[in-house]
Amino acid sequence: MISDMVLVPTDEAMLPGDLVVPAPARAVVLFAHGSGSSRHSSRNRTVAAELRTAGMGTLLMDLLSEREERHDALTGEHRFDIPFLGRRLVAAIDWLDTQDDTRGLPVVVFGASTGAAAALVAAAERPDRVLTVVSRGGRPDLAGDALDAVRVPVLLIVGGEDREVLRLNQEAAGRLRAPHALHVVPGATHLFEEPGALEDVADAARRWCGRHLRAERPRPAHGEP
Repeated sequence: MISDMVLVPTDEAMLPGDLVVPAPARAVVLFAHGSGSSRHSSRNRTVAAELRTAGMGTLLMDLLSEREERHDALTGEHRFDIPFLGRRLVAAIDWLDTQDDTRGLPVVVFGASTGAAAALVAAAERPDRVLTVVSRGGRPDLAGDALDAVRVPVLLIVGGEDREVLRLNQEAAGRLRAPHALHVVPGATHLFEEPGALEDVADAARRWCGRHLRAERPRPAHGEP
């Protein structure tokens, strides 16, 4: 499988991404990184590689342009602007539906840290396109009212030693009306740097996505009624 460098159009900027789509693909996973990270995140790339073994395409993209990154480094304006980041993900979901390799494929949105909140916002905006949301060490509490609006299944993955984030995920889970599960990785801290922790994350995400892909009704091909 070859990674294609792509540019995802949004209202304000063209955002670079790395798209890999196996043939045939069962779904495409859109990764939303957290503040201070990028599409080059080694943790997201490790999880993406595991999901591709299960027949899923992956799109790792930057949520900010280079100019916006420089501005954010000085002001912090964008990193916690969840509605703004959510709109970027919605634009990416819409763009995926225009591409030959990904048109009509169910979309999994995989969010880390603040990217998890943006993923939930996007899922609430595009319930017919998003199959499920997976959060790794995420801040779903920052999604605000979108938590109540999400209708797709949500998997929350948290390190057992990431105590404050675990508490916030437990509280967010209590607000979710959609089917959801909380997967705690024993002994793991926020970045899942402990031996075997990231492999646990990738395995949990792969099994969750596979389960919901099997449960999904077949979608018509693009252009069919």
